[in-house]
Amino acid sequence: MKMEKVLALAFFLLALPVSEARAEDVLYLYNWNNYISEETVQRFEAACKVRLKQDYYSDNEEMLAKLEAGATGYDLIVPTGNAVESLIRRQALRPLDKTKLPHLTNIRREFLDTWYDPGNHYSVPYASTVTLIGYNATRLAELGLPTDTWALIFEPKYLEKLKGKVTVLNSQRELMAAAMRYLGYSVQTRDPAQWDEAKRLILRAKPYWATFSNSTYIKDLAIGNLWVAHGYSSDMFRAQQDALEARRPFTIGFTTPKEGAVLAVDNFVVHKSGRRPDLAHCFIDFMLDGANAADISNLIGAGNPNAAATPYIRGEIAGNPAIFPTATEMKRLEMLRDFDPKTRRTLSRMWTEIKVR
Repeated sequence: MKMEKVLALAFFLLALPVSEARAEDVLYLYNWNNYISEETVQRFEAACKVRLKQDYYSDNEEMLAKLEAGATGYDLIVPTGNAVESLIRRQALRPLDKTKLPHLTNIRREFLDTWYDPGNHYSVPYASTVTLIGYNATRLAELGLPTDTWALIFEPKYLEKLKGKVTVLNSQRELMAAAMRYLGYSVQTRDPAQWDEAKRLILRAKPYWATFSNSTYIKDLAIGNLWVAHGYSSDMFRAQQDALEARRPFTIGFTTPKEGAVLAVDNFVVHKSGRRPDLAHCFIDFMLDGANAADISNLIGAGNPNAAATPYIRGEIAGNPAIFPTATEMKRLEMLRDFDPKTRRTLSRMWTEIKVR
């Protein structure tokens, strides 16, 4: 009897590490806030028998700075194209094992083989947004103001009617890009004279703005404190839905300015410091399934590079050109790219001047 107990105990102890290992199957994801629905997370955890843990960032620079400062252990990250380019240059990413991504064929051709990752050796497109103008459609109609031009946030003749009711992104690259497009220049120009012209345009408009904001504009637009906001299409969709659900006596609209705007594509990448690239690949392929990929559009109104997702996306979202730009509108959109150190220093000095004056 004693021998049987010893053998039973030995069997239990041998089996214990296996059970614990299974219980510790965790995928660590560094992600934008509110970028994957809780329902999607639950389905993934059940399908791959793993627990998903997320940390969040509010912009690419914050994410890159944290990694540069030594943060490790993230299996998967969701950077925008120019941040993908930066991570590749730093040799911070693991190459993808495409044999583990059978659903990769669902991605639309125009989102593959991009400038930031030719051949998609490291990145899989997940969602897209346009940096545009959100507005209180009711108020602007009453004021007789246009809604399809960057002039709305830069020209005093319009801003005089909107003083204190306008916010712009607290982002050097995004705000300067809006100014550059309004002036008729590319967001990629390296001409110091053109950047200086954009700086002067911003400084002329700044006294009319309420603040620089990367997130609070969503709530303020939805409750009526703001009438115009420079921000992301997915945020404007959220403000629009919040206003509808709260039955506000106004409607929120958002439009891509006729002068052009910034297109951002966020991607899944596998970080070298992560310990579970196997789980990272499992997650990516799970999210490449059409029904799962559609969640990002239905949840936050993001554009979607996944062709198989289209049948699952709500019609009013799929048909909104500010979320899913037409082929003609795509020609007016540009992606932000990294600059050389000299240009970055010049822009940094300009940004400091803009913020302190």
